[in-house]
Amino acid sequence: MKTTVMMLATLMSVTLGAISAAKLGVVQTEGGLVQGVSKSMGLFRTVDVFKGIPFADTPELWEKPKAHPGWSGVLKANKYAERCLQVTLLQTQTQGSHDCLYLNVFVPQGLTLSSNLPVMVYLFGGAFLLGASNDLAILGDSLYDGKEMADRGNVIVVTANYRVGTLGFLSSGDARLPGNYGLWDQHAAILWVRRNIASFGGNPDNVTIFGQSAGAASVSFQMLSPHSTGLFRRAITQCGVALSPWALQRNPMALTRKIARKVGCYRSDEDMMLTCLKMSDPVGLTMAGKIDILLMLGKGVVMDLLELAPVVDGDFLPEHPSRLFHNAADVDYMAGVNSMDGHIFAGVDVPSINQRNANTTVEDVRGLLAGLTKEKGNAAVGSALSVYSAHWGSIPEPAVVKKTVADIETDFLFLVPTQTALQLHANHSSGARTFSYLFNMKTRIPGFPRWVEAEHSEDLQYLFGKPFATPLIYFPRHRDLSRYMIAYWTNFAKTGNPNQGDRKVPVQWPPFTTTHRPFLTINHQMSKSSVSYNLRRDYVNYWTSTYSRLPQVL
Repeated sequence: MKTTVMMLATLMSVTLGAISAAKLGVVQTEGGLVQGVSKSMGLFRTVDVFKGIPFADTPELWEKPKAHPGWSGVLKANKYAERCLQVTLLQTQTQGSHDCLYLNVFVPQGLTLSSNLPVMVYLFGGAFLLGASNDLAILGDSLYDGKEMADRGNVIVVTANYRVGTLGFLSSGDARLPGNYGLWDQHAAILWVRRNIASFGGNPDNVTIFGQSAGAASVSFQMLSPHSTGLFRRAITQCGVALSPWALQRNPMALTRKIARKVGCYRSDEDMMLTCLKMSDPVGLTMAGKIDILLMLGKGVVMDLLELAPVVDGDFLPEHPSRLFHNAADVDYMAGVNSMDGHIFAGVDVPSINQRNANTTVEDVRGLLAGLTKEKGNAAVGSALSVYSAHWGSIPEPAVVKKTVADIETDFLFLVPTQTALQLHANHSSGARTFSYLFNMKTRIPGFPRWVEAEHSEDLQYLFGKPFATPLIYFPRHRDLSRYMIAYWTNFAKTGNPNQGDRKVPVQWPPFTTTHRPFLTINHQMSKSSVSYNLRRDYVNYWTSTYSRLPQVL
């Protein structure tokens, strides 16, 4: 009897193994053969994972990416490549490599090999200063690990590296050092996907690009560039757009001079200075682009620290982004922000908002507004303060004033630019759809005041399925939210409509149009009341109408 049971168990194991054995094995790409690793995701479900596939050659200093020469034999694509050379999070040293233009591919499989799947290409955030396609592995896999999203959404997920910091975005503001090298890297990765993804079972004619923070602004720039025509069908920006005040350098040569001073290259003759920079040590150049936080504390706003960013170069970005939305007329677009995207930055600018026994004063709020609106002068401070204090009453609650500070930074840095981008996209659309959302799940970060909702980047753990990958540190409500987000995002990638696809959604999400401005509030308790209209209308109107008409003084 015991022998019979063992034989049956062995037979079942062999049979199930045979049934669930769908995997790509060795794949032919333009550079050569690659072999990934098949990861089990459940009964009859696997994800083929390919890590570290080169999509371009090792880039030269401040040059556009070039085609990879290819390789012989089979490339074992089983470990992430190094990130691009960059400063560490604490800004004390550098990490990474010049040889960094690699991407990762996650392909879901069932009983048979997948084919013609929608493709989602993710661009990471990090203030254009740091980050990688496999960033932030704290518990378990990288935050951007695509297995759960690929498996639960039945899409191919691609994550890619690109140059950041001084090596990715330094610019002279003209043809001598045009900048935007990181954007060209992203563009090269998307082109590689277009040319090669069919070999992995993907549909090259159904590509969605998505990203968060600086990665979202990057997605926005990719949408708006004339070089992207026909490359992808849809785009999703989470907590950032090309119109965000931190997303574009306004005076690139001033920053280049500052970098030159730090590495001993400053010259009154600009050509000589640029020649010196191009002969400088890349590690020193990278360190020269770090954020000098201690110099700024109490002297300005965090936004002033975020200096390295894309530029209007006359090529990738021929004009200011606000005038390029005609290039995205055929691209379906989904965009939103987290309800307290600005809180983490506000906590640096006005530390009292997170201190239990400290009051935040009217003068604190006035000082923050002065720092954000200095290009418009004193007139902007008074008008903005009157709008933001209108609901305070004669004796405002301390928590109300503190939350107002977070709201100001959220609106200015993220929410208003995103609403403007949605409106411009809808205005220029030639049949492409537009969708607006607000993510407001309560923060999971301990120690913050009770009024804090969704922090900057807190959406990503749910989108990439962390409540399923590391279930012990999440509750059922977090898995509900993760399921909802993966359904909306992957349905959108499949059809251009987050409501339509093979994943069930909790609420129908109406499109944003030129005259009709609904938005979906995304959290774990979704119902018909999750659809509202005219997100923060009075504040959006203030910044886009009243404030924008004020004369500039800087």
